[in-house]
Amino acid sequence: MKKVNKKKAVILVGPTASGKSDISLSIANNLFEIVSVDSAQVYKYMDIGTGKVSPYHRSLITHYCIDIVNPDYWFTAGDFCREATRAVETILQHDKIPLFVGGTGLYIHAFFYGLAKLPQIDSKIKEELHAELQLKGIQALYKELSHHDKAWADKIHPNDTQRILRGLEVFRATGLPLSQFLQSDHMKSDLEILLIALDIDRDILYKRIECRVDTMINNGLVEEVEKLRAMGYTQDLNSQKAIGYIQLHRVLNNDISLSDAIEEIKLQTKHYAKRQITWFKRYKPLWMPADDCKGIKKIISEWI
Repeated sequence: MKKVNKKKAVILVGPTASGKSDISLSIANNLFEIVSVDSAQVYKYMDIGTGKVSPYHRSLITHYCIDIVNPDYWFTAGDFCREATRAVETILQHDKIPLFVGGTGLYIHAFFYGLAKLPQIDSKIKEELHAELQLKGIQALYKELSHHDKAWADKIHPNDTQRILRGLEVFRATGLPLSQFLQSDHMKSDLEILLIALDIDRDILYKRIECRVDTMINNGLVEEVEKLRAMGYTQDLNSQKAIGYIQLHRVLNNDISLSDAIEEIKLQTKHYAKRQITWFKRYKPLWMPADDCKGIKKIISEWI
């Protein structure tokens, strides 16, 4: 076996449906173990809609950060950093290299570039904000956030409930904008990294997304959401706001038709893929063609 530097890690990113999982399985030889970087794959019982690697393939190559919490747990970037830190420690003890694979840019940033030390938020503040959300609606809360923390508000979508509430929580608890905390000093990984991003033609990517959504539906995604509801995991949970799940909850509530939901899932997934590409560009990764697995292997082999 080739002798490797234990303080190295490879990061493979790309938009959803670009083929990250397949490539990672192909390149993860006996030198690597895989850390999933996906904010939905951390949840148990959410398999089809999140595109998890099969249990069979996970038995061949060790994976971390998959199926670690129940869907009623609000999993954060801080949680990911803690789980990933433990994963890296274990991988290094195995004399392997961590291979981070996924598309959740916030998790990659938090782990490798640092996570701001945010204040603890009193549960009363959270309860008050959730009550206001029900009473006033998200637009009113976004307007309030824009008044107190325009820098944070400008970075997020006006309908991003989770991040709007987070910004208001921090402001009400401290009187300071969240954006100020995010500029503060914080811990980051000391691993030397090779960051590879998959480059794929936009038209081809969108066709893959459409086929992937159709396949998920055919493989039982509606039934998966039905089982989640039967287990008590309702649509108000953060995990159930993931693309694909929130739309099918609406179908099961008879709010929209299945055909309309499928089209919305495809559209929202395309929008998400576009945002992912924009996010990855800021880190100036090494862009490699998504169909050039041999070339990616060569780059990694030379680097380690």
